[in-house]
This record gives sequence, structure tokens and C-alpha cells, in this order.
Amino acid sequence: MSASLTSLLSFDTTGNSTIASLLATAYGSSTVDLTENPVTALSNAEQDETQEVKATAEEPQVQRAIQAFTTAVQSATSPQQLLSNPQALQVLLTANGLSDQVSYTALAQKTLLSNANDANSLVNQLTDTRWKSVVQTYDFANKGLSIIQNPKVIQTIANGYAQVTWLQSMDSTTPGLANALTFRQEASSITSVDQILGDPVLRTVVTTALGIPEQIAYQPLTAQEQAISSRLDISKFKNPQFVETFAQQYLIAAAQAAQSSSSSSSSSTLEALAVRAQGVIA
Repeated sequence: MSASLTSLLSFDTTGNSTIASLLATAYGSSTVDLTENPVTALSNAEQDETQEVKATAEEPQVQRAIQAFTTAVQSATSPQQLLSNPQALQVLLTANGLSDQVSYTALAQKTLLSNANDANSLVNQLTDTRWKSVVQTYDFANKGLSIIQNPKVIQTIANGYAQVTWLQSMDSTTPGLANALTFRQEASSITSVDQILGDPVLRTVVTTALGIPEQIAYQPLTAQEQAISSRLDISKFKNPQFVETFAQQYLIAAAQAAQSSSSSSSSSTLEALAVRAQGVIA
């Protein structure tokens, strides 16, 4: 829906409340089970994150998962033993933004045990850049369990697991909200188009907000890079206001997709509002 998104993102920050007002009209008659429009949901999530993550960490199922992980880490005698524990692997991957890879246990184990310093190692052959960051963080290949058995690191992983669990729960009422919040946290560190393409969350947010179809993933890398760079100046991600508006635009697009799958009439209404929102921000 974003043929003119470049002009949309040359925004006037006074337009945000008006966008929220426009969206509220659509959500009053939505057939999708959304409790609030996406712009409002993003704002509320930003304000309540610390409190909500703390509450999530106290949920029995989350506490059980974290306790099982902690026990596994403290009792492990080798990285191989630790990573062969399904509960430990699930918490570790989830906390590090790889929850979508939990079912690929063999790949996860081999990748996490590979050496990031070896150009020929598995982690350096994967296009998903998330893996390399995690491998470098824990460095199982060179440092064994010394890093992950540090009590501070265990606590950081526990906190990360609770945060991701909370983020995932947000999507049940607002499609894409977890991605939007993650994008907001990482946007200022984006330095290249390839970094976007190599991270599934960043790729989803950016391509969805720019209206680039999913099929672009089947095109050569240069074509994918051009599709993004021709529509977006990534240096603008250093601007918090630009990031906020971009995240909102992603949520509008994600909501439109959810509406489209539920009701063609709702989709048309939301698309019309999105067009009006572009005029407000531009």
C-alpha cells in the first residue's frame, strides 16, 4: 500500500495523534479481535514494558522454564550436553531472538557450537545474521561454558526470555507489535541494507512498511538491496521520531494484512485510512 511511502516518511511529528484518531474509527467496527488500534497499542506497550515484563517473569510457566534452564546450565559439563537439553535450548534461543528456530534443534546445536572466527564454519555460511551474534556472545567453541555459567549472564538470559515471552503475547491482540517493538530497539544500530536483509525481524518490518512483496526474497541479493535502498534512506534510523513513525507505518500495514484475511470490506476501510494517514504525516 506504500507507493508513496518515501513522502510519507518525510513526516511531521504532529500527525501521530491524528493517525491514531483515524485508525480508531476503523477499529470500532473491526472483525479482527483487536482491543485497540496499532498506534495506541505501540504507545501503551512502550510505556508499560518494564512493568509487563516483570509480571511475565512471575508467571508460573515462565518461572518453570527459567528454573529448568538455570539448572541445566549449572549442572552441564560441556556445551554439547547443555545444548542437547531441549528446555535449555528453547530458553536460550528464545531469549536471543531465535524462537522461530527452536524446532530446528540439530541446526541450532551445530551452529552454536561452530567457531565464528573460522570463515568456513557453519555460522559463517548462514544468511541469517542473528546466529553469528549469538555464537559470538557465548563462544562455546572457544570458551566452553565459562561465559554462559556466569550468574550475570544467566540472569540476562532469564530477563530476555521473559521479555520475548511478553512480546509474543502482544501479537495476539495487535499483529506485528512484537516486531515493531524489537525494531524500535534495534533501528539505531542499522548501518546497511544487508543487515536488514539478514535479520528476519528487521526484514519483515522494513519490507512490510515499504510495501515490498514477500516474493522479493526469491530475487537475487542485488535486487533485494535495490528494492530497499531505492525507497529508504537508512541513515534516518538514527532519528528516533523517524523510527517511531516507521514502526507505526509497519503496524498499519500489518493490521491491514490481518484485516484483509478476515474481511475485504475492513481491508478497504483500513487502506483508505492509511492513505489518509500518509497525507497527515507528509
